[in-house]
Amino acid sequence: MHAFGKSQTVHRVEDLRLLTGQGRFMEDTAPRDALHAVFLRAPLAHGRIVALDLGAARESPGVVAVFDAAALDSAGLALAMEASLRTNRDGTIGASPPRPLLARDRVCFAGEPVAMVVAETAAQAQDAAEMSDLDLDPLPAHMDLGSGGSAVHAQAPDNIAYDWAVGDEPAVDAAFAHAAHRVAITVEQPRLLAAPMEPRGAFAEWDGHRLHLCFSGQGVWTMKERLTSMLHLRPEDVRVTIPDVGGGFGMKAMPYPEYFVIAHAARALGRPVRWHSSRSEAILSDNAGRDLRSEAELALDADGRIQAYRVRNWSNLGAYNSEFGQNIQSGLFSMVATGAYDIPAVLVHSRGVYTNTTPVDAYRGAGRPEAITVLERLMDKAARQLGHCPFDLRRRNFIPPARFPYATVAGDRIEDGDFARVLDRARVEADVAGFPQRRADSATRGRLRGLGLSFYIESILGNPAEGAAVEFHDNGTVTLFVGTQSNGQGHETVFAQFLSDQTGVPLAAIRVMQGDSDRIARGGGTGGSRSVTVQTNATLAMVSRMTAAFSGFLRDALGEGVVLDDGAFRAPGSNRTLTLLEAAALARTQGRADLLRHDGAAELSARSYPNGAHLAEIEIDPETGALQLERYTAVDDFGNLLHPQLVEGQVHGGIMQGVGQAICERVVFDEDGQPLTGSFMDYAMPRATDLPFVRFRSEPVPTGTNPLGVKGCGEAGTVGSIAAVVNAVQDAVGGSVDVQMPLTPERIWRLCRDRA
Repeated sequence: MHAFGKSQTVHRVEDLRLLTGQGRFMEDTAPRDALHAVFLRAPLAHGRIVALDLGAARESPGVVAVFDAAALDSAGLALAMEASLRTNRDGTIGASPPRPLLARDRVCFAGEPVAMVVAETAAQAQDAAEMSDLDLDPLPAHMDLGSGGSAVHAQAPDNIAYDWAVGDEPAVDAAFAHAAHRVAITVEQPRLLAAPMEPRGAFAEWDGHRLHLCFSGQGVWTMKERLTSMLHLRPEDVRVTIPDVGGGFGMKAMPYPEYFVIAHAARALGRPVRWHSSRSEAILSDNAGRDLRSEAELALDADGRIQAYRVRNWSNLGAYNSEFGQNIQSGLFSMVATGAYDIPAVLVHSRGVYTNTTPVDAYRGAGRPEAITVLERLMDKAARQLGHCPFDLRRRNFIPPARFPYATVAGDRIEDGDFARVLDRARVEADVAGFPQRRADSATRGRLRGLGLSFYIESILGNPAEGAAVEFHDNGTVTLFVGTQSNGQGHETVFAQFLSDQTGVPLAAIRVMQGDSDRIARGGGTGGSRSVTVQTNATLAMVSRMTAAFSGFLRDALGEGVVLDDGAFRAPGSNRTLTLLEAAALARTQGRADLLRHDGAAELSARSYPNGAHLAEIEIDPETGALQLERYTAVDDFGNLLHPQLVEGQVHGGIMQGVGQAICERVVFDEDGQPLTGSFMDYAMPRATDLPFVRFRSEPVPTGTNPLGVKGCGEAGTVGSIAAVVNAVQDAVGGSVDVQMPLTPERIWRLCRDRA
């Protein structure tokens, strides 16, 4: 078996297929004879269902069936969706109001599914859905991010879903009472759309004994477990698959009501049923991201060393608990709440609030971008208020390498890092020394220029365990089965490359198979930047078992002490060798089918913590508020890089989504809960012209948390970029007012006007 050597970049093996239209996405894989489903959705954010008349829909041409909550109840489906819950500060469990698959007595957000029409064509289903008569008695909509107001659910009369905290509150209070300096900030993070290129979709088919659900998602096993429970099926009678996926960003990581209703319809009708969301439907029904307000404060001594930190979050959960909703701005936020800094006393206090809006859940970074954005905004403000250099203040408070492993407020350990080295490299790469001259040059043109720094740390999340399997085929090819799920990251390339590196099997002979609950027994899907660290670990375990099995088998052919070395099996004292493919062919001829498939699984003992320094340099036209991101530098510690080009691509994509949050993206509702950003005409996303060339550099500190010394990179760009851009704007406009996202031209123009 090969030891890990130098990282290398090979061309993405999936690109030719995807870029030439050979990808197999939801629309490509659904059976051609499948029935089409369309959902009738609530037009109000909150209302009592007075009447639901589906008679005209049932009689509409081409309609095969119409389903409502009563139909699901009579079929014996489980009554409500599942979701994770927090434990409150008083020891009780967070509120758990039932979320029905189809609305029963009330609708709680505009876009909530009320009924499903199934017809021969999509147009017929749409026409029939529009014939449905839904009579609603409007109820007051709760839209405030705070307690009180009209109750969304009886289970939370004050609209507080959970009230959670971690840390040492008395120690924090004592530190603040004796602090030489106190610095406070309120940071508002807007609600965001994930807006993947491919909206959600699914199809289901029933063969009389077994259910198959195929959906555009981020992992098959949770979906399989929930289908088994919801439809009262045996695990062996459920298969879940995922085809090529056009983006997920966390939003596709969890089950949604539509999938269960489609699965039930396929079983009830004995015909395949398909559904694919339109873009406007996706904006109404997909889980949103972020949407919180944080009130944060630092206590510092006379030398600028942090003595305590506290942050109080108000998190918008929307109308229901989504899968991870209660955990995002509480547990996951706390994972990196103190960033890269050695802070003696910490308090994170988070409350989740129900509102009559679309549910909120994971979006790229899931709690970690939010936490780092708050902390790094506060660090920059502290530097300004105390008269410190923002680089020096951070360096002064970094966790020193000698303190690792370092215990976090969340009860985890940061095993390694050299934050000062990363920051010093970033300072040079961004040419911070030349910034004063660039600022002066901007001023001569009537422009304001700002430099923003963010030092982030990221916690790799998700299940630390993963599985892998390999099969040898008689045509000389190999299939590697993985438990993760690509959503566009390039897994087919990096996992095949890794197996090739470890075994000597040519890259061209390896096919990566994912997203099929029948083909591999376990897997955690994609999310939390877990994929490369856990999947390579599992693959190593599988290769070790496979190598041991073949070594015993080849003893007669090669001699005692057979090892796999430099791509071939060999034994001491013999010059005869066999490649792994040759060994598999020999096993086939001798009837050793047991050697043609090998499985393995492994679990990481600890998380890795990627980290880095991001610097954004912006220029503003004070006459119009127009912002231009002129320079961007990212120096990241991802440990060893398996495929540098893929890593850089992940950083670029993450930065772009962070920039979007900082400058333009925001979901808006009116006071009655009606969405005002219902299309891409109203919801602004960054374009290619908004992002300059990103200067990416690796400053690795290989981690000991996995055999390869790698750290996840999928979400780091987003975690680091938001505060970097906002801090740059704050640096440019100055003043005593804390700038808030999104920094649209109008907001910036007003800041510049008030500054003048």
